[in-house]
This record gives sequence, structure tokens and C-alpha cells, in this order.
Amino acid sequence: MASKVTLCQALGTDGSDFNHRQKVAGQYQVSVPRIYKLPIYVDCKYCAQYALVSMSIPINSRSVTNKSRLKYCIFFHYLLFFVMLAKLSADILDRLDIFILEIEELLIPQPLWWEYIWCTSLLLSFLALSAIKKNKIKTLQRYMIGLIVLGYGPILYAMIYYFKDVWKYLTVGKTEDIQLWQGLPYGMLWYAFILLASQVHSFSLYFSWNLIVAWKTRGGKKVQ
Repeated sequence: MASKVTLCQALGTDGSDFNHRQKVAGQYQVSVPRIYKLPIYVDCKYCAQYALVSMSIPINSRSVTNKSRLKYCIFFHYLLFFVMLAKLSADILDRLDIFILEIEELLIPQPLWWEYIWCTSLLLSFLALSAIKKNKIKTLQRYMIGLIVLGYGPILYAMIYYFKDVWKYLTVGKTEDIQLWQGLPYGMLWYAFILLASQVHSFSLYFSWNLIVAWKTRGGKKVQ
């Protein structure tokens, strides 16, 4: 008896080859691994280690960033040092009995003691670079204290010393009773230097503090 052909069957067949036509070739089969529900035992010690590792990644990133920025601040500190050294060159050459006509013609005013003291703050950069290299918290703290004393101290004195001339120039606008150099208010020139130096020192302290916090967070070396 002929079997009845339905719409679901292909023409010319009776549907008996259904299983053959539905079989997928072996090379096209994708095995799906079974998922078994197994008991999972968690060791709190390894969880703590994983948490410390995951936390150390952003801390290390911040440490590297602050190290790089502190180095930039030290670089600008060197630039300001050479500006100050150029200003002190006339006095240094006079003390060495060296006469250079071009420098003498500039009529550079005699330096004050705070200018030489500020120059010594450059030596603190070696402390900072050493601390950055070996993550020395105590050394970086000494750098910060030294920068406050030898960096901020002299420029604070200069700010007070030249305040009268600067205030008179800004309020009155006359230059008769104030010190001039090359036709420019001498106090205003120093205030420009003080502004730059205070910014460099402030950012240096800020990035140094960030490094100390990062090192203490991950247990940095407290080498004397």
C-alpha cells in the first residue's frame, strides 16, 4: 500500500530516509561540554591574595604616574636653577676675579643671601631621585622637609622683601621710587620667578605625598 505523501516530505520519497537526512556529519558537529555541579571549596587565604593583587594594579599605575610627574617637576627645578645661576653669574665672576665686559655691562644688581640659599635646594633632587628608584619612604620625606626649608623659605623671604615695591608699582604705577633693572621693576621680575618656583615646589610636594601614600598602601620599603 502506497504511503501518503505529505507536505513535510520531499517529493520522490516516502519519508523513510528522514533519519539519514537529519544526521549531521561528524566534522561539522560541535561537542558541548557537560556542566557538572561540583562542590567548590574556597580558601580565604587565596581570596585575600587575589584581592591584594587586584588592588595592587591601580596602585602601581598611580605610583608610576606620580614618579613620572615628580621627575618633570625636578626637571623644571633644574631650569629655574640655571635661571638663578645666570643672575648670580656676575657676582660669582667678581668673587673669582674674572672680568667679562658683556656681563658687566648688564649691570645686574647685587644678589641677596636668599638667592644662594635657594640654589642649594637643587641638591635635594638627588634625594628624590634615589627615593623614586628604590621606593624609600623616609628618603622622600626628607626631600619634602628639605624642599619646604630650602625651597619655600627663601622665596617666602623674597616675597616679603619685594612686596613694598611691587605693591607701589601695581597701585601707583610709577617707577621713580622703586628699584629698576633694564627699565623693568626689579621686584616684579622676582615675583614672576617666585610664582614659577612656588608652583614647581607645590607640585613636587603633591606628587611626593601621593607616592608616599601609594607605597604605604602596598607596604613600601621603609629604608632609612
